[in-house]
Amino acid sequence: MVGSWDAGLEELFFRFSHRFTRVEPRRRAWAYVRGLLAPLERRNGWTLAEQAGHVSPDGLQGMLCSAAWDRDAVRDDVRDYVVEQIGDAAGVLVADETGFVKKGRASAGVQRQYSGTAGKTENCQIGTFLCYATSRGRALIDRELYLPKSWTGDRDRCRAAAIPDEVEFATKPQQARAMLERAITAGVPFSWFTADEAYGQNPGLRGWLEEQDIAYVMATRCDDEVPSGLHTTTRVDELIARVRAGAWQRLSCGDGAHGPRRYDWARVPIRRTFAHGRRGWVLARRSISDPSDIAYYVCFGPRGIRLRELVRVAGSRWSVEESFQTAKNEVGLDQYQVRRYDAWYGHITLAMAAAAFLVVTRAREAAKGAPPAARAA
Repeated sequence: MVGSWDAGLEELFFRFSHRFTRVEPRRRAWAYVRGLLAPLERRNGWTLAEQAGHVSPDGLQGMLCSAAWDRDAVRDDVRDYVVEQIGDAAGVLVADETGFVKKGRASAGVQRQYSGTAGKTENCQIGTFLCYATSRGRALIDRELYLPKSWTGDRDRCRAAAIPDEVEFATKPQQARAMLERAITAGVPFSWFTADEAYGQNPGLRGWLEEQDIAYVMATRCDDEVPSGLHTTTRVDELIARVRAGAWQRLSCGDGAHGPRRYDWARVPIRRTFAHGRRGWVLARRSISDPSDIAYYVCFGPRGIRLRELVRVAGSRWSVEESFQTAKNEVGLDQYQVRRYDAWYGHITLAMAAAAFLVVTRAREAAKGAPPAARAA
């Protein structure tokens, strides 16, 4: 088993080894990825260097910010690898961000800002990610570092962190759109896009998705207003409050750690004309144990789509949280010790490659019918 896994990792690394223009950074990147996959308690500069047999972390840290490799090209190679192995036309693309708590002011993009990871405002960096989820697995396939205006408005500070002058401020929904555009250009097969309310309440992103005919199910706030008649709009919570009691359906939106995640669900149409002859809905998810706990979604998709399909897509959003947890716990996505912009992309890209390897390996073992204990290992 170990021998086959090592061969599989070599297969993945061979896909992007030519993205390194010099031998030494290539060797160090190979040692770095192997270290990320090693059973280490922490995956920082020193532990990875010790794992690789180096006397100091300088070589591996230098590789992360080296100009001798193309980080975006490696990202594309990892994405193509994931699509080849677990791709599915019914797949879902999921956008979300995660926080990386940091000390000081020197790390690119760091400032006191809200981190969903910590559940509070922290001194941290925020990374926006695109996850690809299918019935065979889920993996992170794209990433962007969020740079607040306090950074993009101070070019001297940006240059000190190796942020190129051409990098301008972009909101997280704008970053999600850019990653979606890359996925579409690359021919990633998918049927739906989903995200939380930070993206769902953004009219610019929703309008662009509709223009591109990309079906979506995105969370939104209870006070978000949608068209409900001729020249009228209504809050989504008020629309759902009009749903009769018998119209709610109890459905599972996927399996969680403790079995099926079951809720009561209902939807109402959005009263306006959509591009491409599509339809729009407000979807609601109500807790079984606490009926006052209701989450809301705005949806856009083909006519005649079943409620069960909208529920499946809404549940797919949790795949990005699972991907974050896997990448942080198993390959040290959040355990880097770098400050530079290019080094952040270097570490995150190689960590995504390591996490993708684990996803593909598990999918292959599952396809072989391996016993559950072996698959869990």
